[in-house]
Amino acid sequence: MSSNEATRYGQFCQFKTEIRGSREYLIVGIDAAKDKHQAFFGTATGKTVLRRLIFENSRAGFQQLVDRARQLQAVHQLPKLVFGLEPTGNYHKPLANWLLENDQPLVLVSNKAIRENRELLDGRWDKNDTKDSANVADLISQGKCQFFEQPGADLSELRSLLGYRKRLKKQEHALRMQIRNGLLAKYFPELDRLWGNRLQENLAILRWCLDPREIAAMEFEAFMQRVAHRNTGAKQVRRLRAIWKVAAVSIGCPVTGAAVFEARQLADRLEDVRERIKQTEALMAEVAQRFGSYKLLLTIPGVGPYIASIVLAAIGDADRFDNRKQVIRLAGLDLNAKRSGKRSQAAPSHISKRGNADLRYAIYQAALIASYHDERLRALFVRYLQGREKEQGIKTKMRVKLAAKLLVIAWTMMKNQTAFNPALIQV
Repeated sequence: MSSNEATRYGQFCQFKTEIRGSREYLIVGIDAAKDKHQAFFGTATGKTVLRRLIFENSRAGFQQLVDRARQLQAVHQLPKLVFGLEPTGNYHKPLANWLLENDQPLVLVSNKAIRENRELLDGRWDKNDTKDSANVADLISQGKCQFFEQPGADLSELRSLLGYRKRLKKQEHALRMQIRNGLLAKYFPELDRLWGNRLQENLAILRWCLDPREIAAMEFEAFMQRVAHRNTGAKQVRRLRAIWKVAAVSIGCPVTGAAVFEARQLADRLEDVRERIKQTEALMAEVAQRFGSYKLLLTIPGVGPYIASIVLAAIGDADRFDNRKQVIRLAGLDLNAKRSGKRSQAAPSHISKRGNADLRYAIYQAALIASYHDERLRALFVRYLQGREKEQGIKTKMRVKLAAKLLVIAWTMMKNQTAFNPALIQV
């Protein structure tokens, strides 16, 4: 952790210990929006200083906010000041960045806390900007807020690339579904059943042979030459022959010129998105190489470039976590149970799923691969299962447990700057 971040974190910890019932703080709760933000000014004792201030999403607007806060501090003799924000897409980020650059104390209030606290303000579920900003201030006055992390340039770049890749993958999936459910289901349903993972061949059929009647009119060799850019063996030939045969008895609707146009457009878009994903992943690997921990994470069984990037981006500075429980909670892999009025044995535990979903998914995939391919971790997985093999869903549960262990191992490696050592895993 940088010295500036360490100082800010120390100040945040001090703030959390003294905010409840304090008569020294002016609390500014802000509801962020696209064009204009709304602020509520109050104290930790529940006093409303200024119910509403609307300010522009601009440098002048941000300065207006700080100037008004300083004025109210002087009038009401409140020596300390804190600003609080709810994460709202990307709308809050310019304001947060400006406040931090100008050394203004800033905390974050989670969306979940705001949603659950909203009705407690006045017994109503009514939602509006004025109430939301007051809600933020109310939670801060109770100390129910979080440290606002300010990542370095490289970490911020890596997180941005991961977010962009995620959006591209959603586009890719949407295009696949448009092709399979919108076109093939209508014009060539038999191809959907034989889709497989040969995307280049599938897109070639989509572009040039969407009409199964056209395929049926060809000789098999001509069809294969048209859609296969290269011969990869007997398995490919069997699959293409199966498509060629079912084309003769296809139940698809007559293909129109509009359908052909749409098919070629979708094929081009899917190829373009896949190329952008490839370029994004290459840039992600390039950025990740700037971190010394990246190569260390790649030594963990089941962890490849993408999973290593996710772990690196989620954990960030390993020194900001004091113990393994905090890291496990970051991924939402911590166990929770409803034990009220029950014995512990009668209240089964489940993972909370309240953390970083991308990190949780990635580390589970790493555990899944490692439980098959790494001898040491496979033996550990078998030990986890011992005596419980017949329980329903036990393999998934034990892989989640293994995932939590791998995450702690990754954090420890980042903290100590050491490579993975399988000898340290006690089977």
